[in-house]
Amino acid sequence: MSTNKTITKIGLGLAALGRPEYINIRSGSIVDKSEEAFKSNALSVLDEAYNFGVRYFDSAPSYGKGEAFLEAWNTARKHKDVILGTKWGYTYLANWKLGFKGQHEVKEHSLTKLLEQWGTSKNMFPELKIYQVHSATFESGILENKEVLKRLYSIKKEIGLQIGITTSGANQKEVIETALKVQVDGELLFDSFQVTYNIFEQSTLLVLKKVLQQGKSVIIKEALANGRVFKNENFQHYGVFYKKLSELSQKYQVGEDAIALRFIIDSLQPTYVLSGASNTNQLKLNLKALDFNLTEQELDFFKSIKESPKKYWEERSLLSWN
Repeated sequence: MSTNKTITKIGLGLAALGRPEYINIRSGSIVDKSEEAFKSNALSVLDEAYNFGVRYFDSAPSYGKGEAFLEAWNTARKHKDVILGTKWGYTYLANWKLGFKGQHEVKEHSLTKLLEQWGTSKNMFPELKIYQVHSATFESGILENKEVLKRLYSIKKEIGLQIGITTSGANQKEVIETALKVQVDGELLFDSFQVTYNIFEQSTLLVLKKVLQQGKSVIIKEALANGRVFKNENFQHYGVFYKKLSELSQKYQVGEDAIALRFIIDSLQPTYVLSGASNTNQLKLNLKALDFNLTEQELDFFKSIKESPKKYWEERSLLSWN
């Protein structure tokens, strides 16, 4: 195991580590889907990530046992240089049932839900540094809910956390622009923005550069487009992209995942890019993104093949849980 302590711009998200099923078209390597096996695997991946220099770890109550695994790891290891982030607003409903046919998670941006989930999440303090509204949308009303915003502001002032939002959907750009203006007691509320941005979904590039210029944190999720960056016969319309990715993979002697992650780092330079690795091998492959840089011509190629937000999110909505 590496002992490299260099702090990277790659963080680790626990969405695929804390629950037996997730939206991803690539299968993982865990055959045993018991809670015990998942906990053991999660702790191993967390250890490996830390030893490779990863310092930001991101979870949520809706990630099954992800938040509990992260808290257990943090309590046992007692690292003083980690930065933990979590969220509130979604509740996990599948309850570890494989092949669950209903909604795996449900959103609720009420004050009651905030108080309930904050009561658990705050146990990760003082390493907990970023607390986020999970999937802020106009429809949920969170950006206009004064009692919830005021409570988040009080947490920010009392505890010293960054308060953030995560976004999904075709109107991420508009949600971010609105959130940047939200104030409580004359002070801007949101310090952190966790956004889906990848080779296919680039609609937030300019607004995220604005966020970074304002000194706020930008965390990129779904960097591999839920597995769609890997060649798949069901996505033949990405043929030109897959060919280029294969060429660059051979050129730089890394996997396609590292090329996709490097595109994000080189085109945006965000605060963190989350690896969604479900095992230590995937994590090691992801971290190879730190070993090279793409050329301007290569970046321009990927910028030219981006999807429209509408098409990207329609396609994502058809992906199944597995």
